[in-house]
Amino acid sequence: MANRLPIRFLAVEKITFAYILFTTILILSVMGRLVNPLELVGLRLMIAATIFVLAYFNSLRHWWVVKLARYAFVGALLSFWYPDTYEINRALINHDYLLAGWEQMVFGCQPALLFRQAIPQHWFSELVNMGYFAYYPIILGSSLYFFFFGKKHFEHFFFVVLCSFYIYYIIYILFPTAGPQYYFPAIGLENVHAGIFPEVGRYFNYHSTLQETANNSGLFFSMVEHTQQVGERPTAAFPSSHVGISTLILLLIWRKRRYRLLAAIIPFYICLVMATVYIEAHYLIDVIAGLITAGLFYYLSNVLFAYFNKRYHGLMEHAEFFEKRKPYWKTKSIE
Repeated sequence: MANRLPIRFLAVEKITFAYILFTTILILSVMGRLVNPLELVGLRLMIAATIFVLAYFNSLRHWWVVKLARYAFVGALLSFWYPDTYEINRALINHDYLLAGWEQMVFGCQPALLFRQAIPQHWFSELVNMGYFAYYPIILGSSLYFFFFGKKHFEHFFFVVLCSFYIYYIIYILFPTAGPQYYFPAIGLENVHAGIFPEVGRYFNYHSTLQETANNSGLFFSMVEHTQQVGERPTAAFPSSHVGISTLILLLIWRKRRYRLLAAIIPFYICLVMATVYIEAHYLIDVIAGLITAGLFYYLSNVLFAYFNKRYHGLMEHAEFFEKRKPYWKTKSIE
């Protein structure tokens, strides 16, 4: 096959393989306490196989749409990896009592409980809920923007965002937290008002239903409420990935000098940050941690991007194992 290229994985695929390997090891280490460990491992094998098949097909057909499909597939997996963190960390002890205690110690109150009470107006609720819902269009829209209008920056942009998600998800697995919207109803508001934050152990292993918010309405409120009822789990409170990833995206856009895009996103970003506490999805300390980790993960993801983009580092390229020919690293570089 004359136009056959060697199978080469994208940097985002390599970091996805690394995440799959790491989480598979975690699953096997606690599988006796998990509900469906074999299913989780099996799904990982299917995901890895799909990545390999897409890469193989791309070596046969060098179409831009196939390459886009490869990026789209690993990006779409985020909707799987997020609830997957709960499937693993439900085997571990919950740490919300620590976060709520730190919140009380630092601020002398629970901002997540008081923020909505301080500004209950419908217009403000809709404004911040609009910002919270904008989180998903910000990620998708900025990724598509760089793919079509900033191709030289797209690979780096997408890798840094995806890699940072994986780092957040590893934290969520190893440090299980549910957030005020789960923890406060579990311990009772009388304890919250009294500043008493008991440990709940593995309570959320058996209680994963999110209570509906009463006495509110509006388009964006309903959209956020529906999204949470469908896709939310008692996981991923600390640090706030909503704040961390959106801050990271702004940082990347600024570094790529796309100032108009930056200006368009900033109003939604401000509303998003406020919303994380307003809707009780996060403690205020989660927001602060999200802001700090955005910078840290930006640096770490850049280091990993440089490593995984080394042509012969990262996961091994497989073509020379299947073809009796001169190894491709001794031939001319083919991009």
